[in-house]
Order: sequence, then C-alpha cells, then structure tokens
Amino acid sequence: MEWQTRVTDLLAIDYPIIQGGLAYLAYAELAAAVSEAGGLGQITAMSLESPEALRAEIKKVKAMTNKPFGVNFAIGQHGRPYAHMVEAALEEGVRIMSVTGGNPSPFFKQLENTDVTKLVLVAAKRQAEKAESLGADAVLVVGQEGGGHLGRDDIGTMVLIPQVVDVVSIPVIASGGIGDGRGWMAAHALGAEGIEMGTRFIATKECVHASQVYKDLLVASSETGTSVIKRTLGAPARALTGRWTEKILGMEAENADYETLKDFISGEANRRLIHDGDIENGYGWAGQVAGLIDDVPTVDELFRRMVNEAETIRTRWRFKG
Repeated sequence: MEWQTRVTDLLAIDYPIIQGGLAYLAYAELAAAVSEAGGLGQITAMSLESPEALRAEIKKVKAMTNKPFGVNFAIGQHGRPYAHMVEAALEEGVRIMSVTGGNPSPFFKQLENTDVTKLVLVAAKRQAEKAESLGADAVLVVGQEGGGHLGRDDIGTMVLIPQVVDVVSIPVIASGGIGDGRGWMAAHALGAEGIEMGTRFIATKECVHASQVYKDLLVASSETGTSVIKRTLGAPARALTGRWTEKILGMEAENADYETLKDFISGEANRRLIHDGDIENGYGWAGQVAGLIDDVPTVDELFRRMVNEAETIRTRWRFKG
C-alpha cells in the first residue's frame, strides 16, 4: 500500500512517521535509523554543547543515510541562545528543522529566504493558528498523553487533533499516546496526515544513548506509570513515576519555587537516569504510551510491525455497502 499524504510529500519520506526531538537522546544513530526505515529522523540540537558538536552529528547522520532527516531546536531551555546553532545547521545543508518550546518568531526570521521546511510543535489550537500565521509548513500537535513538556490545558490527543485540523490549512501531525499501527491509523481518522513518536523510539536498539535501565522501565511501565511534574511552574511535563518525581511532586505540593526545584528538574538530573540508569537520583521523560511498550526492537522492526498493523486496519476500513 502507498502511504502518500501531504506530510510524506513535504518531507520526501515513505511513511508519515516522525521521530521526536528527545533531549539528550536524539542523536545520529537513532535519527539515521528512523530515516532509513522510511520516516523522518531528527537530531536534538540544543542538547549538544556547541555548533561544532552539531556539525559533527549532522555529518555522522549523512554518513549513515542519504535519506531526509531533520534537526530539532528546543528553544525554551531557560533562554539559552540558539541562533548560532541554527546557522551551523544551515551551513551543513539541513533543510528540515523543527522547533519546540518558546516563541518561534525569531527562529522563523532567521530562516527567511531559505528553503528550509519548518515544523512547529504545539499543544493548543491557538498555538497552531499562530504557527501557521508565522509561516510553519506543518504543525506537530501533542496531546496531554505525551511525554516531556506538554500544554497547560490538559487536552487529550483525541480531542485536540480534530480541533487543530479544523482551524489550519497546513498539514497536522499528531503526537501524544501513539506507539503502534493502531495509534497511527487513529491519528489519520482524526484528520492528521502524519504522526510523531517520542517515547516509543526511546525503547529501540538504535537509541544507544538511553540506558538499559531506562528502556527496561519503559517496558515495565503501565499506562498509569507516569506523572506530570512542573505544573506549578507553568511548564507541565510528563515523566516516569519514581522516587525522584515523587520528591518533585511533594515539593510542588508545598509551593516550592523554581530556585528550590531547579536542581531536581535539571537536565543533569534527567541525564542521571536516562544515561546512567540512576533511578534513585534522576528522572526520565515518558508518555502514557509506555503502557503499550513491551519490547525493545530495532527501528526497522518497529516500522515493519507498524506498517503491517496499519495496513490490516486499512483493509478492514474498506467497508462494503
């Protein structure tokens, strides 16, 4: 079966499946594997320490695949400058970029007069409308089931996607709670023309920067095994429930301010679990889809499985009447 949508046309990919930015995890090995399998892999730029490191990662992906890939810019990380990172990506010939967190206007301005395809992650209808007005080529729309940073309105993917589809003309890519062919087809039924997955791609063999402990936690988790932290800071984000997240939630219940919380919610604390496997002193982002993860396949195996599931569903949808 063919899987042509405006998303596959826009990105020149075989399947409308995009790998999320995945802070501290989305590097060359994973990005190349996703692109080779027919989707769009991405490098996480702002987890790298310098433009030179980003250039090296881009070159590494190009050595591993000749298929399209993107670079994600998480621009909301406490005001860290990013223009020099965007410039490095442009100079390395990257032609697909996505942006998450923060105001994308300066990001878009820097990309004026380029042929870069611009994707924007949003978590609300109004954000999608704004992204389109600024010149986004497509929006990635994440429901509250997703892992990592979410919207403040707690709107689920099932409701949010059709809301956004109804108010924008650019392609909508569904994110949050999707990890198999069933979720993929459900997204299409809601009007989306593609999907983004984050948590599901962590539990793959090519996500080599994720510790085995982290992957094992995802496999063992249930749909109730995540918690939303940082809500009191106005930046809700979903992580695996554990001793560290329970400590954060306890502090938030006592109205702890950012200064009190910052060491507990830091990137360093995140890396202690996701890189080092330290479950006592760190945390890992994860969406509710962790409850659907029960193995750690290769990316190619995951794609083949999802395509088979989705094609089975498409066949069933050929109703007689």
